[in-house]
Amino acid sequence: MDGQIGIRYKVDLERMLLDGSAEPTYLWLSLLEDITDCFSDDQQIGSGGFAVVYKGIVGERMVAVKKLSQTLDMHENKFHKEVECLMKAKHKNIVRFLGYCSDTQGRIANYEGKFVMADLRNWLLCFEYVPNGSLDKYITDSSGGLEWGERYQIIKGICEGLLHLHEKHILHLDLKPANILIDDRMVPKIADFGLSRCLDKDQTRAFTSHLCGSQGYLAPEFYRGQVAFFSDIYSLGVIIMEILTGEKGYPEDEYFWSCRLGASYKKEIHTW
Repeated sequence: MDGQIGIRYKVDLERMLLDGSAEPTYLWLSLLEDITDCFSDDQQIGSGGFAVVYKGIVGERMVAVKKLSQTLDMHENKFHKEVECLMKAKHKNIVRFLGYCSDTQGRIANYEGKFVMADLRNWLLCFEYVPNGSLDKYITDSSGGLEWGERYQIIKGICEGLLHLHEKHILHLDLKPANILIDDRMVPKIADFGLSRCLDKDQTRAFTSHLCGSQGYLAPEFYRGQVAFFSDIYSLGVIIMEILTGEKGYPEDEYFWSCRLGASYKKEIHTW
């Protein structure tokens, strides 16, 4: 991208940050590289199994850029589904989605002694920057940490954000304290839609053969391959218990969960 054009797109992104009603848009890879200092380690603010998150500087403001790290093993349709859900989700208690980048470039690579043309895929998502980290860092016992009024407001905000998602027929499917961000006014914002699904207008549930999610927050029905609105409500209930008590609402014993998964698979096989 030419220098002048790059400056123009950077200015457009800065204007979008100032205009809360602006729609998410396509963002050029070169722009995202520029604002993150080419995805410098110094700009890294988080990482997970499938992505690394970087802080981007746009004028006097900041954004968060999520760079998917396992695109070779990920089907393009999964990325499209995440973008679809994010485009529909617009609420004060959901992290604001600014745009996406889907860029594929051909590169010559040495494969088993032969030079072949390989596709280098870059899938990125850009969000508002939420400065106070995730909710799990604020959960303490009931006698310390957050005031009761703050706990109530956080629970209320999560409920309102989740209600908006369900009204838009979106299942989050990975609701947990680590995926709820807290802004500088202690407002909770639901984030990380990597496992989310959009249902059709008259659809109330879906079925899956992929057991993905976070242990302790998954509804029992999920282990039978069924997901629905109540799947998120179950996760919400666990989160509320944690906020109120400061304690995990589920066993952390790996043996417990391996047994549960094993029982689930046996039941599924027996059903077939």
